[in-house]
Amino acid sequence: MNPPVNAYRAAPPCVLVFSGFDPSGGAGMQADIPAISALGCHPLSVPTALTVQDNVSVFAVHPLDAELIRHQAQVLIDRFEIRAVKLGIAGNRRNAETIAELILQLRAHQPDLPVVFDPVLANGKGDRLSTDDAALAIEPLHAVATVITPNLNEANRLCGSEYTPEQQAGIFMQRGCKHVLLKGGHGPQYQDVVNRWFGPDGACEAWSWRRLPDEFHGSGCTLAAALSAQLAQGLAMRDAIAAAQAYCQHALETSYAIAAGQRIPNRVPLYAGEKK
Repeated sequence: MNPPVNAYRAAPPCVLVFSGFDPSGGAGMQADIPAISALGCHPLSVPTALTVQDNVSVFAVHPLDAELIRHQAQVLIDRFEIRAVKLGIAGNRRNAETIAELILQLRAHQPDLPVVFDPVLANGKGDRLSTDDAALAIEPLHAVATVITPNLNEANRLCGSEYTPEQQAGIFMQRGCKHVLLKGGHGPQYQDVVNRWFGPDGACEAWSWRRLPDEFHGSGCTLAAALSAQLAQGLAMRDAIAAAQAYCQHALETSYAIAAGQRIPNRVPLYAGEKK
């Protein structure tokens, strides 16, 4: 008999994830891990907060101790090669400061390390996801973000609703974010979803996606996690954003319901034959 063929795969790129734990399995870390895995990367997951939530409401947020977050992340940083970082909720400002310090430590040796920052302030219903003022809590993370992915509500809260999308992108860039992906999912319900990318030296592009009739639990997490995986794979920013959106749209179009309320994105690999 022939010896068995070694089926081991090559080592996948590692993505370091800081996000909250969602017991309903729809958002936060429970969205990040399968999305990153589906796109060929390995998630290194550091929980920042334990939440009490279902697929509709957030009932409580319990931030973990900042030193526990530091300890968890430091062990991973010391052991593994990290190719990208994905940031979700921090839970409070002290945790955000700790995460920013850890990223600066990584950047001392990897100055071009991509960091995807999803500035989650609340869930779709409006329930808060920080024990501090959510906008103030995440301030330390702007300066370490390679790309920030706010929806329209978050951009209005963080920059001011009186500004145009172009002006809001400029404000984010002044704070240190090199790229801005402004998501249009909270726009007028009769229009398609338009996502706009603003980058250095005036780079910009817009993508239009068919608006689906339902609401989804963890769609923003899915997009940001997918983007971190694409950047970890070495894609340029514009191409990574395009690929992450295609993956997220597929996840929403094939979503499922586990109860009344928001649907759960189907975070499975998007094969070449399924590209939109």
